[in-house]
Amino acid sequence: MSSAVARAIPERRAAAKQRFDARGLPHRRIEEWKYSDLKAVLGEQGMGAVTAEWLIGNLPQGVEVFDLTQPNPPAWVAAHFGAKADNVMSAASLAQSAGGVALRVPAGEAVEAPLQLDFTGPGHVRGLLVLEEGASLTFIEGVGPCDFRNVGFEIVLSPKAALNHVRLSPAAPETVLVEEIALSVAAGAEYRAHFANFGGKLSRVALEIALEGEGASAHLSGVSVVKDAHADVTSHVVHAVANTQSTQLFKHVAGGRGRAVYQGKVTVAAGADGSDSRQTAKALLLGDVAEADLKPELEIFADDVKCAHGAAVGDLEAEQMFYLRARGIPEAEARRLLLHAFLEDAIGEVAEPHRATVRDAVNAALGGLA
Repeated sequence: MSSAVARAIPERRAAAKQRFDARGLPHRRIEEWKYSDLKAVLGEQGMGAVTAEWLIGNLPQGVEVFDLTQPNPPAWVAAHFGAKADNVMSAASLAQSAGGVALRVPAGEAVEAPLQLDFTGPGHVRGLLVLEEGASLTFIEGVGPCDFRNVGFEIVLSPKAALNHVRLSPAAPETVLVEEIALSVAAGAEYRAHFANFGGKLSRVALEIALEGEGASAHLSGVSVVKDAHADVTSHVVHAVANTQSTQLFKHVAGGRGRAVYQGKVTVAAGADGSDSRQTAKALLLGDVAEADLKPELEIFADDVKCAHGAAVGDLEAEQMFYLRARGIPEAEARRLLLHAFLEDAIGEVAEPHRATVRDAVNAALGGLA
């Protein structure tokens, strides 16, 4: 490994510290954080500088792992680690964490068993996942409760790689969880992800996705079911070149004093003709003080594109309730059926057998709304 590559990680950490020191903790006057005021939630205690932990289940055959607390990282780690930490909390995790995990799937490797990675404990931690050309993987990300955790994750998909990502964040009313995921998707590569979030004191996952090669695609979906909790998914998909595709489908149910947030921005760069993007976000509010903030956004600098977005917030439809009640279905059961039907198309985006896991978690969360 060259001396220039060896210096890259310390230099990136130093630059990240400068970025965070200049910006500070994000708050509601910053547009992309207007619905998730981290500074107000953390208060005077701030973030601290503890390093959080990570845990891998059975490591599937074909996946290489490197502990980021160890010296002398391999070239593939040095090339990518910390290279995309522009957002403020990603910069904070890079500057403050002393460890994390890096994973690689070699070129052409089709990993059959899912990779299970859990982030646990309080503090800051980094993750890196690299899929080389033609590689494929299913990645199941677990989110353990804690007082505060900030995760910075980088994902690199090389040409024709395929990643199926499922992130399950259980209900944790006293937890503050922030994760910023930066992805680069090369030509012909595909990223499919589902984010099931059941809320915390503040629970937020943000994605910065760059579709950098023709034929690259990103397909995002997610569900949030919250009661007296906060769940936020914020995404920015950049169609950097021609003939790329992205879809987003997010469904939310909020009861009590729950708050569900979706911010989805799509940027189509100049010259990215043939880009195809669709965004849909919908929410049901089950109480007078429940809240949903849905903000899809398009920024288009090319002419020959297909882009659409939509958002809707409401309550269960009275006519549908009447139809079910008129057929002898009790009110509580009718509400449960309608809520399941509302969420099902988003849950259906998850591949089996993991769809059943998400559906079971949704069932439990909906039961708690009664």
